[in-house]
Amino acid sequence: MVSTGVFPQIRARNLEGVDVDLPDGFVGDRNVVAIAFQRQHQSLVDSWVPWFEEHAAADPGLRFYELPTIGRIWAPVRNFIDGGMAAAIREPVILQRTLTIYGDVNRVTRPLGIDDRSTIALLLVDGSGHVRWRGAGGFTPL
Repeated sequence: MVSTGVFPQIRARNLEGVDVDLPDGFVGDRNVVAIAFQRQHQSLVDSWVPWFEEHAAADPGLRFYELPTIGRIWAPVRNFIDGGMAAAIREPVILQRTLTIYGDVNRVTRPLGIDDRSTIALLLVDGSGHVRWRGAGGFTPL
């Protein structure tokens, strides 16, 4: 696979309240990363879950992460927003794989070459933080 860049070093927090330094916090050999920019993007992220679960069952090196990326204006109410998401989810696996990023969204989009925030960005990030594939939008079967 050809690298299309490197995931930026950034601190996120999972919905169990644990800080995670990315890309080191991606623990798979291959990590599917869905980056969402708007609340209504959750349905697009969710559309990938069945595909991921099917493939992860056969591939122990594959991991899936959801990265809600939220502007700095919302940082003062992070605990409220994250708490609301966690209360709605309650499943430990999902709480651990959902990593919220608050602050200047450009810290994520610019180094990854993400120009369109109207949909989700999808990345395949290897164990060393290199982006090996990129896409956008919800899952559509072939």
